[in-house]
Amino acid sequence: MKKYSIAAEKRTVTGKQVKKLRKQGILPVNLYGKRVASQSLQVPVIEFTKLYTEAGNTGLVELTVKGDKDTHSSLIENVQIHPITDAVLHADFHEVSLTEKLTVAVPVKLIGESPIAEKHQGVLLQLIDEVEVEALPTDIPEEITIDISGLDEIGKEITTAAIKASKSYKLVNDEDEVIVRINPLEKEEAPAPAAPAEGETAAGQPAEGEAQAPAAEGTPPEKKEEAK
Repeated sequence: MKKYSIAAEKRTVTGKQVKKLRKQGILPVNLYGKRVASQSLQVPVIEFTKLYTEAGNTGLVELTVKGDKDTHSSLIENVQIHPITDAVLHADFHEVSLTEKLTVAVPVKLIGESPIAEKHQGVLLQLIDEVEVEALPTDIPEEITIDISGLDEIGKEITTAAIKASKSYKLVNDEDEVIVRINPLEKEEAPAPAAPAEGETAAGQPAEGEAQAPAAEGTPPEKKEEAK
């Protein structure tokens, strides 16, 4: 498993004042864990963004704090993202024990191509984009891949039972949870018939009680039925 690292400094600015730090390119973060007192820290936002892009929530990060000799093996958690700008606003570093297992959400990545979805004959629907695994911090997989090339019929699906067992981690999810499925295409509704114009029936004939147009010149009028 690849390890990552980042250096932090102790932070004295808290509350609403952290906005000033963000304007300076500094990200407010916290460090917490069972064996460490919670600390308010700060890191360069550019370095953190690069780190989080590579490590995500599953990569083990060696966090050092300026002025301290200890190194904290941590996982990144509770990352707050601005809803409009996508800028990182805050994050936590959770110090973990390398000898104790923990439960972590791991991203699910689909690989391959579904023939029926590629032909636009069905809709590929991913119902789960992450699964939970139990593992030592050093054994947490970065992602779990699912091959969808066998999804070639409507209604076919892949459940968590397809995730191969591993000696390094244990799947926490139930085995019957659906990860991805092929759904039928949505049927397009037929357009409703146009409403008849005012004064006309649906067949385009004059409405009941309306006089017929006179016959064209040169056309003999219809003979009336003689009374018996």
